[in-house]
Amino acid sequence: MIQRRNHEFRSKVYSIVFESDTRAGRLFDLILLWLIVISILSVFMESVASFREKYLVQIHIVEWIFTILFTIEYILRVYSSHKPLKYIFSFYGMVDLISFIPNYLTFFFAGLQYLMVIRALRLLRIFRILKLSRFLDQGNILKNALKASVHKIVVFIATVITVVTIVGTLMYIIEGDESGFTSIPISIYWAIVTITTVGYGDISPQSPLGQFLASFLMIIGYGIIAVPTGIVTIEMARANDEARTKCPDCNAPIYPKTAKFCSNCGKELVRRTPI
Repeated sequence: MIQRRNHEFRSKVYSIVFESDTRAGRLFDLILLWLIVISILSVFMESVASFREKYLVQIHIVEWIFTILFTIEYILRVYSSHKPLKYIFSFYGMVDLISFIPNYLTFFFAGLQYLMVIRALRLLRIFRILKLSRFLDQGNILKNALKASVHKIVVFIATVITVVTIVGTLMYIIEGDESGFTSIPISIYWAIVTITTVGYGDISPQSPLGQFLASFLMIIGYGIIAVPTGIVTIEMARANDEARTKCPDCNAPIYPKTAKFCSNCGKELVRRTPI
């Protein structure tokens, strides 16, 4: 009897904290979103000196109220989840945990409360709550494109690191301490700033050879910026084509491509316009 009641209670809690189809679940998620927004605003206010001087105690009280509420919510999610470990190590599970942990860590490390702005990631739940399936579909396309681009981008980054290391070392040899290139790491820092076209101007070459090398690196920088954009764009186009040929519900291939309904699950197919 007790076990049955416990099971019913867990099922009820699960439907509220994980599902937004029910009225209670939707209300819970909407309240949660507003609490997240208000908690983030409180962190912002604490960083403003005038607010911090006048309302520091009140802000800390509000932050701890939110921290306790989010802690209770996290415990309820773990308790009611059918697979607690899967939730704990999932993306949302990790975000939910990190959203309140920093406040507890302030007992040992001052200033970590500002990391609570990570709660902003929890606002991604709005797409699930409002049933914005189109946004979710596009999000999956972007995720698949980034996943497919990982190896190419890693090779690209390795190449850039090699280039800035060589150029930074050459600049250290050419310019030396007199121009501010006091070490190879500092010179590599300058090369990174230059090749990314940021150009802080805190260090600059003075000799003609150094200026020639800097000009060469700047020109390379314009081409380098376009490479990762092109890689991701190509993979997004591929992911988008694949998404249009599969059912968004059961992931079964759509045949023929002009079909209005999925032949496997019967879902009505919404035709997307090409990106």
